[in-house]
Amino acid sequence: MKQLKIITTGGTIDKLYFDDLSEYQIGKPVIGELLQSFNVGFEFEVVPLLKKDSIYVTDEDRDLIRKVIEKSDESHFLITHGTDTMVDTAQFLQGIEGKTIVLTGALTPARFNSTDAIFNIGCAVAAVQSQPPGVWVIMSGLVWDPKAVRKNRKANRFEEA
Repeated sequence: MKQLKIITTGGTIDKLYFDDLSEYQIGKPVIGELLQSFNVGFEFEVVPLLKKDSIYVTDEDRDLIRKVIEKSDESHFLITHGTDTMVDTAQFLQGIEGKTIVLTGALTPARFNSTDAIFNIGCAVAAVQSQPPGVWVIMSGLVWDPKAVRKNRKANRFEEA
């Protein structure tokens, strides 16, 4: 992996909450700061493409993500994405030749003390280097084929489809 291209789309991982009524904004992507603070041993570029909760991500947005990946010289991509439609986006990106694409997110914002974001990002970085070309969903320490996973909203976790 020469360089990892990181595409951020918003989602819970980058949310900032303001009150108990769940008023929020999507803030500046945190992944670049996190990777720098961990002193990672690889080069990366963060491309903040969208700032949306994933329930508002459209097929036009997915097409934009796809075009950025297809036109890029890099072969390894990590996409931070909201969890509600992460699988939809992963399925939309299938079929891009010669690229390893990993999507991850968080069930709680990265800025919270007890967040799954840092663990998911670490797992995604490992997966993007070790998985073969294709599209993968990484959540809760597991690597999923997008055709075989779904989010269980009631249980607030990913599981086999």
